[in-house]
Amino acid sequence: MSSSVERKRIRKSPAARRAEIVASAAAIALSEGLEGITLRRIGDDLDVRPGLVSHYFPSAEELVAEAFGTAATAELDALIPAERSTGTPTEHLARFLARTTGDPAWDDISALWINARHLGRHRPALRAQVAEQEAAWRARLSNLIADGVDRGEFRTPDPVVVALQILVVLDGLSADGTLTPEELPPAVARMAITTAERELSLPPGTLGAP
Repeated sequence: MSSSVERKRIRKSPAARRAEIVASAAAIALSEGLEGITLRRIGDDLDVRPGLVSHYFPSAEELVAEAFGTAATAELDALIPAERSTGTPTEHLARFLARTTGDPAWDDISALWINARHLGRHRPALRAQVAEQEAAWRARLSNLIADGVDRGEFRTPDPVVVALQILVVLDGLSADGTLTPEELPPAVARMAITTAERELSLPPGTLGAP
């Protein structure tokens, strides 16, 4: 009898395997861009046959869209938690703005948004996912602002409009990737912060050092 022992393979549940595939694709999207996601690449990354990946995602386009959605949702949950047991709306908004205007950790997801919007022009599944994520980010930020209004910390008649203004400024700043926040004129680098402070009737410096 052979003395070698065959290594037992652990069979994962369909839900666990699918989640593993999406997580691998999301990591590739963040580090290399959505173009780097292929069924073969995911198979190599997970040490499985591409056919197993295609069993869960017959089309790479579906996987690309879900990978973007997963990455964008994870970043949103980190930036603006849906459940905020501690901290005030002002503190949470200041933290959100500090990360999105000066934290290098934001660079990868910011670049991914630009990537997804560009590719989504010709990819319906990705375009739909971008629209869904945009709506989720607007809702999460406007809910935070509305909470601040209810607590008397902010003043605005329309939290949704202010949320849109902040996100538009952030999108504009991230679209110009030629300069780092340190290289931008301070008035430009702080545009999202000053916009939020002005529209929420906050004294300058409330959401970040002038």
